[in-house]
Amino acid sequence: MTDANLLTDHPALYEARFPDPGHLAARWADHRLRSHTAGPRVLDLGCGTGRDAAWLHRAGCEVTGADLSDAMLAHARAHHPGPEYVRADLRRFDLGAQAFDAVVCLDSALLYCHTNDDLDGLLASCRRALAPGGLLVAEMRNGAFFLGSTELLDAPATGSFTWQGTTYRHVTRLRVDRAAQLLCRRRVWTTDDGSPPVEQRSAWRLLFPQELRYALAAHGFTVLELHDGPGPRTEPAWRAGGPAPTGSADGDRLHVVARRT
Repeated sequence: MTDANLLTDHPALYEARFPDPGHLAARWADHRLRSHTAGPRVLDLGCGTGRDAAWLHRAGCEVTGADLSDAMLAHARAHHPGPEYVRADLRRFDLGAQAFDAVVCLDSALLYCHTNDDLDGLLASCRRALAPGGLLVAEMRNGAFFLGSTELLDAPATGSFTWQGTTYRHVTRLRVDRAAQLLCRRRVWTTDDGSPPVEQRSAWRLLFPQELRYALAAHGFTVLELHDGPGPRTEPAWRAGGPAPTGSADGDRLHVVARRT
């Protein structure tokens, strides 16, 4: 069995596994930016394949996509042109002081900050990068969800998809490291083309709503929204003109909009 990140090492495969034909994540982010009258200069932090960055570019934003993965950045430049793409570590970066009107951080990218130092580094970097009044818009897993629910932990999850004639199957197990506040995932991929199984391990910091408010305030941000949805990965999903956020934090996703004061 080999140990690799099958999806992030192969961006085209990542997009096949997580299709977003309606560009729901980017549309949700754009809606939040417009709702709070953000300026046009947007940093997509942890941009991945560039799919969302390119949609925001087509919507009229001046977008810079930043990611640590060379494979993702190469794919973004080739398949999702328009934005400028740069290599940067979201845990600590410097792309110029007051260079952006908004920072967008989708799909739990913020939760790759596993330690308090990591989180401080990201928020300090975002504050430096944002013009006064600029917005931080983020969407992530909700740590509070795991206080009372074990439905994602009780049994392995299985799934499959087919891409270019090959079927990919996975068995995924999640566990919580409570001392470190990490949601740890072990996923084993198998295929029907004779390739050896691939084991993938990853983890996300589990942040609680009040903990996130405290960290944002400490770095000079005022929270404008913090809730469990609706959002691009909730059920039902966000839609333009749909229900307004309730302000609750019971679901498995957390959405935050904060302004640099």
